[in-house]
Amino acid sequence: MTPELRATLQNVARAMVPFLEGWWIIGSAAVALQGIEAGRVNDVDLLVDPSLAPAVVERLGVSPLTLPPDPLFRSAIFARWDVPSVPVEMMAGFELSVGGVWRPVEPQSREWIVIDDAALFVPDRPELLSLLRLFGRPKEGPRIAAMERAGATPSQASPAL
Repeated sequence: MTPELRATLQNVARAMVPFLEGWWIIGSAAVALQGIEAGRVNDVDLLVDPSLAPAVVERLGVSPLTLPPDPLFRSAIFARWDVPSVPVEMMAGFELSVGGVWRPVEPQSREWIVIDDAALFVPDRPELLSLLRLFGRPKEGPRIAAMERAGATPSQASPAL
């Protein structure tokens, strides 16, 4: 994990202290938090329960953004926090298109990971692996392979959706 990513994750942890539940780090930053080589982490994906989104947006001091349509992902609320050295993308009401059907991404597992004095939450390894496979993007391939080498096996029931 780069020093910049570590500092950003500490910033996220401090910002999210008031929110005891309803949020996760997903994607490449979650892979890194699991102690698995994630390759280059260009941003931190912060998945937030829609009920928390207004308070999180206010706490981060950001405004929701309108994104162009994407064939794979969409979010009811999306905001970008550029204060940390690695940008943080907050998503609430996040959905993934699976076989042309939009499905909410709602992790069922929640592991607490501490780096230095900062507490963060991620889906467990099987659920994170299943989620990366569902994303289906080429950039996920090396992360999936690294997770498999680390002994992660996918969830049987795709609990992320």
